[in-house]
Amino acid sequence: MIETVRSAETAKTCCSSLYESDWARFLLGDSFHPGGFRLTERLGELVGLRAGCRVLDVASGRGTSTIFLARRFGCEAVGVEYGTRAVAEAISLAERAGLRGRVSFELGDAERLRFADGEFDAVICECAFCTFPDKAASAFEFARVLKPGGRVGLSHITRSGPLPEELESLLAKIVCIADAEPIYGYVRHLEDARFTVDRVESHDEALAEMVKDIRAKLLGAELLVKLKKLDLVGADFGRAKALAHYAAEAVEQGKLGYVIITGTNNR
Repeated sequence: MIETVRSAETAKTCCSSLYESDWARFLLGDSFHPGGFRLTERLGELVGLRAGCRVLDVASGRGTSTIFLARRFGCEAVGVEYGTRAVAEAISLAERAGLRGRVSFELGDAERLRFADGEFDAVICECAFCTFPDKAASAFEFARVLKPGGRVGLSHITRSGPLPEELESLLAKIVCIADAEPIYGYVRHLEDARFTVDRVESHDEALAEMVKDIRAKLLGAELLVKLKKLDLVGADFGRAKALAHYAAEAVEQGKLGYVIITGTNNR
């Protein structure tokens, strides 16, 4: 039991450390998920964000989506993130945007959210759900902190059948590929937590575009590092390029996709 807990905590720490790195920032830019702010806006529309409501962004990273939602919909937005550095950057970004009082961020664990029951009108989680070691606990926490009738929205990479061995590595787990689930897996987690899933919307093209963009950035970054015009500490271009290559093939073959899933809290 103790070893299982340690393993789970290690996985969470690895994920948060990678996403806080300059390496991830260079490859993924401001929005760490396929579709960027276009799909963040779509997610906000589908969960019914509006002025006066309160939304929780779980695994909010550096807070760019949280801030975007507050600006776009006029709502109050709270971000919770496992990584200390990311939370500090998010708080600073919100202050510079003049959104103090309407946007806030705190350290937290998706499996043990430190909020009262029924505190939010909506919960969103972008491209992070599969990184949670205990997905069932996270889904139940989403339902707990939502008001009755509140809305949940996930956007995530999906998988169909087995993937190449190269996409089962630790790096692939951290970037949400190896532990991605079929659509019915995400739906099951939500339904088990007593959500009624009402929409599954495919956005495979967004994933294909993101993988294509990452492959181009990898080629450019490798050249700049060789010319000593860019310093990316700890960057393993060989592994990263191989992962991107196999991911591109899997997307083309329909083995990897991207969806938005929404549901209503029945608790």
